[in-house]
Amino acid sequence: MIEQSILEITSDLSKANNIVIVPHKGPDGDAIGSSLGLYHFLKGKGHHVSVIAPNDYPDFLKWLPGQEDILIYEKDYMICRPLITNADIIFTLDFNDLHRSGDMQEPLSEANATFIMIDHHPDPAEYADHIYSDVTMSSTCQMVYQFIKKLRSVKNITPEIATCLYTGIMTDTGSFRFRSTSSETHRVIADLIDKGADNAMIHQQIYDTSSESRLKLLGTALQNLRVNKELRTAYITLSQEELDKNNFKKGDTEGFVNYGLSLEGIIFAAIFIEHKVDGIIKISFRSIGDFNVNEFARAHFHGGGHVNAAGGKSDVSLENTIIKFNTVLPEYKEKLSL
Repeated sequence: MIEQSILEITSDLSKANNIVIVPHKGPDGDAIGSSLGLYHFLKGKGHHVSVIAPNDYPDFLKWLPGQEDILIYEKDYMICRPLITNADIIFTLDFNDLHRSGDMQEPLSEANATFIMIDHHPDPAEYADHIYSDVTMSSTCQMVYQFIKKLRSVKNITPEIATCLYTGIMTDTGSFRFRSTSSETHRVIADLIDKGADNAMIHQQIYDTSSESRLKLLGTALQNLRVNKELRTAYITLSQEELDKNNFKKGDTEGFVNYGLSLEGIIFAAIFIEHKVDGIIKISFRSIGDFNVNEFARAHFHGGGHVNAAGGKSDVSLENTIIKFNTVLPEYKEKLSL
């Protein structure tokens, strides 16, 4: 983000009263953490701030400070639309194209507010007045920290802000083990701990608290694990019937895809989850090393993301989606055999 933008944003923030913060549809830890971290920061500056998520988010994030103030557009659109219409500034966090806001795309497109994008995904669309885009960053939460730093306000980071930002960085880096975790990431994390983030408590809330049904669903997922040793690939499937049998709730499958990568020799993992209500198969891809799952998702499954973490979808049946996956996989034999 160039200094001219910072000067303009600083000027805008000195005048703005009504601010809306929007994460992407299906918000994860980084989306909610960055939104709430920025929410607390801007509230501390005296602004009227609303966080509006396109739809609900996982239960394992519903302990974060301030989460009870999040509005869900899907349920509260009659309240949300006037907030969007009357906003002076709209921040879009952890996404870089308005279609990622789901049903909020229309009211956002019609808004007269100043738009500020903060995001770490590739190929940003040019809908925002100010774009802070950096694909080398571990997470949008790390970028919000840097944004606050650019505003010369790191001293204003409270324990609530630190907790939210730490959570998003931790979840988006796979507890700091993904390649995107840089030395700067660790310096930011250290400062957040110094400013009040309780790292042990946060880890316990996210990873060590699980329902019986989620553990049983994990057991089903691992039973469905399939391995292609020649192509160093592993994948998991979960049907709608299996989700229903195990009382699936949003967020229950978080992290399941990483179990494939824990196998010796595997560098590419995927999980395919049937969602009959939406009429799609939701897909998550993960990789180790140089295999680019962003390119793979974009080429075959209407998706995208990062080099080592991406998502996608399929409009055909779960069975036919797996057939397609196994059909295109050999095209990458050379890259998967390195």
